[in-house]
Amino acid sequence: PPAVPPPPGPPARGSLSLHRAYLRSPLGLLRLGHLVMGAAFWVTVAAHKYEGAAHFALFAAVLVWLLTLALFGLSLLGRWALVPWLGSRWLLTNMVHDLALGVGLYTAATGIMGYKAGRKSYCNLPGYSQHCLYGAYLSASICGAIAACLYLFSGLYCLSRRCRDQRDII
Repeated sequence: PPAVPPPPGPPARGSLSLHRAYLRSPLGLLRLGHLVMGAAFWVTVAAHKYEGAAHFALFAAVLVWLLTLALFGLSLLGRWALVPWLGSRWLLTNMVHDLALGVGLYTAATGIMGYKAGRKSYCNLPGYSQHCLYGAYLSASICGAIAACLYLFSGLYCLSRRCRDQRDII
């Protein structure tokens, strides 16, 4: 009997390479800022003793940071089309992520950490000998406020692109 050729394999995907235009774009640079400020926020909170509502602030910061890392990675590799349903709406996905999750959750987390810093403001007095969390809470609230502003800028950038009928993130 004649030899039957093997069935065709899956279509070859293009090689992975960095989408350098995205990395140089305003959204790419803002994403790097999100990742840096978000990591500074949650590392500052997680490295110190925290209780109560700070658990929510840490959860919110880590959740948004991980989602931002995923968006950044997919955008940097140019592979957002692999995400079902969201890939075809990538600009809208980025805008909703930035405005709803980024701004909303970081604003709440910043408020929580600012409130906790205010409650611990007595311990930065001279001569206070106990361990003081004021500096950590204040640092986290400043990082959170900067992160929320960066998310607002990137959300407005995506919104302006959407209003100009542009469908790509660059």
